[in-house]
Amino acid sequence: MISNLFHLFFYNPIYNLLVFLVHLIPGGDVGIAVVIVTLLIRLILLPFSLSAARTQHAMSALEPKLKEIRELHKDDKETQAQKTLEAYREANINPFSSIITMFIQIPILLALYWVFRYEAFPMIDTKLLYSFVTVPQTVSMQFLGLINVAGKSLLLALIAGAAQYAQATLMFARTTKKAPEKAEAAPADFARMMNMQMRYVFPVIIGVIAYMTSGAIALYFAVTNIFGALQELYLRHKLPPHPAA
Repeated sequence: MISNLFHLFFYNPIYNLLVFLVHLIPGGDVGIAVVIVTLLIRLILLPFSLSAARTQHAMSALEPKLKEIRELHKDDKETQAQKTLEAYREANINPFSSIITMFIQIPILLALYWVFRYEAFPMIDTKLLYSFVTVPQTVSMQFLGLINVAGKSLLLALIAGAAQYAQATLMFARTTKKAPEKAEAAPADFARMMNMQMRYVFPVIIGVIAYMTSGAIALYFAVTNIFGALQELYLRHKLPPHPAA
């Protein structure tokens, strides 16, 4: 049941869009089709991503007040929860919006990933095509005539990892503010640990996955992460910085 719904609403539409674009693109460049589909998906998800980023920013600005609530009601968890929710309401913050955004993105991004993973070109699975989608006459696996997206691509994997590093660095520069010296030592240490993992470990994981799968998936990761880095640059200038503590 869930698998059928996933294919009906996510997998099949993305696959058909990819085939449709390959048919339209001169030379049937699958790599260009991957770039266009990835950008379209990111643009569709952009309002949700920006909303989650604004919520995250607002929650970070509210943290001193939440810390005060935790200290005042440390022996009364019920009152602490009530006061915390009141603080969120007063600031017009929905703390669950980022979770909702994540759940919206997961099936779309998974569908995009699985299409690239299993519906490998140049073969076209005509059973999945809508009646109005034409089978491409020419299918080229050479992205811009330079990189074979059907095989492994070290260059695209390196770009994907580097773009992930840039995105994580920009995100933490935007969201992390100077922590107080003693009282916030433990949270600061935890934040630094997460920062290190997101900046140095996750890009390596992305790069390895991108290389071990295929050039098409590596290209998908590269475009996604470059888009994310540009989004962080936009947010860095759009959202006001938090005052240093």
